[in-house]
Amino acid sequence: LLAWSLPAAAGPFKVLVVMSYEQDNPWCEGIRQGIDSVLAPVAEVSYFYLNTKADFQGGPARAEGAAALYRELQPDGVIAADDDAQSMFVAPFLKDKVRTPVMFCGVNAEAAAYGFPNSHISGVLERGHVAGTLALVQQLLPKVRKACFLVGDSPAGRALEAQVAGEKSDYPARVGGFFKARTVADLRQFSRPLASCDALYIDSLEGIADDAGRRLVNREVFDVLFGLYKGPILGANPYHVEEGALCAVVKTGQEQGSLAAQQLLKAMQGTPVSQVPVTRNFRGRLMINIDTLDRMGIRPKPIVLQGADLVKTR
Repeated sequence: LLAWSLPAAAGPFKVLVVMSYEQDNPWCEGIRQGIDSVLAPVAEVSYFYLNTKADFQGGPARAEGAAALYRELQPDGVIAADDDAQSMFVAPFLKDKVRTPVMFCGVNAEAAAYGFPNSHISGVLERGHVAGTLALVQQLLPKVRKACFLVGDSPAGRALEAQVAGEKSDYPARVGGFFKARTVADLRQFSRPLASCDALYIDSLEGIADDAGRRLVNREVFDVLFGLYKGPILGANPYHVEEGALCAVVKTGQEQGSLAAQQLLKAMQGTPVSQVPVTRNFRGRLMINIDTLDRMGIRPKPIVLQGADLVKTR
C-alpha cells in the first residue's frame, strides 16, 4: 500500500490526516469515513499512514515522511489518529513548532502524556465501553462473574489497563486478570490462567507476531484465540464482533473521526483552539454475533436482542 493517498475532495481548506496504522486497518477505515463525512464538502484532505501495526520500528522514519508532506502541503489543519501518530509525528514535528491547528483522535493515553492540549492542539480521547460490554454479556450469560482482559502490549493496550484499573470498582463483574501479549507464544502461555475466566475482553491484539515473526491481522488473531479459549470473547470494536467475538458495546472509528473533524473545522473557521476542549467518545453501539450465539448454544430472551446490531461472522 502507498504511504499516503490522494486528496478525497476539493474545498477551501487543505487538511493533512496522519494515521498510525495501515490504510486497510478497519479502525483507520472507520476514522477516515468519519472525517470525510464532515470535511469532504469543504476541504481537500490528504491521508498518510505510518503503518505501525505492521512495522512499529519503521514508524519514526515514516513520520519523517509525514513531516515532509506537511511542509509540502502547508495545510490549514491536521488530524492525527491514535497514539503512535502523537508520539512519532505530532510531538516531535508539530507541537509548539507550528501554529497550524492540530486535532488528535483515537488517543488511549491521557492527553497530558503528550503535553496536550496547548495553544494549537486539542482533540478526542478514545475510551472503551467496558462496563457496558460486561453488562451486555451478563444478559446473554448470567453466570459471568469474573472477566479477564487480553490486549497487545502496546500504548493502546497499556492505556486500557490504566482505564480498567480506574473503573473496575464500578464494573458488574470482577476483574480476574489483565494479560498483555506481544506474540502468539505469549497467548499460549496465558491459556491456563484464562481458562478460569468466565469471559475474556480483548482489544489491540492485531499486529502481534507469530512464531516466524510475522504480524497477524485480526482474523488470524481470532483463529488463535478460538483454539486457546472456549468461553465468551468480548470485543471493543465492530470488527471484533464481526470476526467472531460474542458481543460488545462498541466504540467506532467513525465517531472518533467525525468528532475530530468537527473540532478542526471550528478551528480553521476561526475559533481559537484554546476554546475547543478535549473531548472523548460517548456513543456506544450494542453488537451481538448470532453465529457465535449458535455455536455456544446460547438462547437469550428476545428482549436482550432488541436494539442490538445482530451480525454474522464474516
